[in-house]
Amino acid sequence: MLVLHPWRLIAIISLILVFLVAGLFGFIYLRLPDVSVLKSHNPPTTAIIEQRKNEARLAQRSYRVHQRWVAFARIPKLLKDAVRISEDAGFYWHNGVDYGELKAAIIKDLKARRFARGASTITQQVAKNLYLSTEKSLWRKLKEYLIARRLENKLTKDRIFHIYLNIVEFGPGIFGVQAASQYYFRKDVSQLKLEEMVRLAAVLPRPLKVKPTGHSPWLKWKVDWILTKLKQYRYIDQIPRLSF
Repeated sequence: MLVLHPWRLIAIISLILVFLVAGLFGFIYLRLPDVSVLKSHNPPTTAIIEQRKNEARLAQRSYRVHQRWVAFARIPKLLKDAVRISEDAGFYWHNGVDYGELKAAIIKDLKARRFARGASTITQQVAKNLYLSTEKSLWRKLKEYLIARRLENKLTKDRIFHIYLNIVEFGPGIFGVQAASQYYFRKDVSQLKLEEMVRLAAVLPRPLKVKPTGHSPWLKWKVDWILTKLKQYRYIDQIPRLSF
């Protein structure tokens, strides 16, 4: 009977695991979507929009999608700044994944023994919204990571941000800054006031629970936080009087 030395056995098991992981990555990579089409074409729908439609259908609820694409140049710079500060301050400096945030999220998730903290960058959110789902699993996060890296390799930062601002969820059936501006404030996104821009940015972590036009303590805190950051980074000179 052949008896392996413990260290040799460990080496063999490690090698098998390496091959399994490499095979898994290869399998996923071969099935990744072709994102190069996004360079010049706006996606007609997203995986999240279709997921919401299906959820409403299963619950026998009516569901209407509000989404209107708007050019990147027509979106106010302060709205872009507010969204970046709220969702991914280092967007223009990382390669699609914020490893510092990812590490902090993993530590918190392990302590809580559940997915307690998100660490998705804007690029990862584009990957999730366009091609995946809201499912919380390591499998989805792995695919999200790989798609995000492909997006970063194929598209410019501005194009990724442009897509994000037009597909991100702002409420039940409300997708993109233009639709959100028209739905909540009855005006074109280019006509938004500073507080309205910040209110939109503030609800992004909780689009199905908080309305931009609401007056909840959490929304007020988030709006105050974003405005403070805008002033700290000198995007604005002073904080406006709020209508809370």
